[in-house]
Amino acid sequence: MATTELANFVRYGKKIAGAGLNYRSLLIERNLPLPKVPVIFLKPTSSYITEGQCIEIPHEFVVHEEVELGVIIKQKCKNVPESQSLQYVGGYCLALDLTEVRLMKEIRDKGLPWTFGKGFDTACPVSRYVNCEEIKDPNNVQIWCKVNGEVRQNETTADMVFPIQSLISYISQYMTLEPGDLILTGSPAGVGPIAPGDVIEAGIGKDLSMTFPVRSA
Repeated sequence: MATTELANFVRYGKKIAGAGLNYRSLLIERNLPLPKVPVIFLKPTSSYITEGQCIEIPHEFVVHEEVELGVIIKQKCKNVPESQSLQYVGGYCLALDLTEVRLMKEIRDKGLPWTFGKGFDTACPVSRYVNCEEIKDPNNVQIWCKVNGEVRQNETTADMVFPIQSLISYISQYMTLEPGDLILTGSPAGVGPIAPGDVIEAGIGKDLSMTFPVRSA
């Protein structure tokens, strides 16, 4: 996929694959064991929004923010060895994996799919496309999130349980990854609620930031 199309991954990508429980700090915070294999879920591409749009929270939803590094796939791949995984990365973005937590608790307790807890409209705000030259080591970059100016999350991707190479390789064993697809790599400790009237700011170090206001749906 050409760079101009990769930059429009929101338009051209066919799927969003998310990694859950992939930061040690989050697992410690929640007193959970390290997962033995990646925990993967899907979000629909209809959940994308970009800067200039608003996060919309439906009535009675309880939504938490989760800041994440996103990995954009540049080339169709299947059964990728970890040692070759990064050659299929076409760029990055910053993302918020918004989660409806009351529904997620209910469906987790019943062993049901995460779809509606993770895939509601506006549940995947993303930044601009970030080319690979801007992020020299994606497994060691700072990501952070503020709500109304107060820091909620601040961690480096070195805290991930499964690094990017492992996530790409693992997902590609089960489903073909295609150009423009997005992998969300997990979120660190500090996840918390957001509500209409809030303003969320998130960033990658000092080099990139994005801002999204929150309103009622």
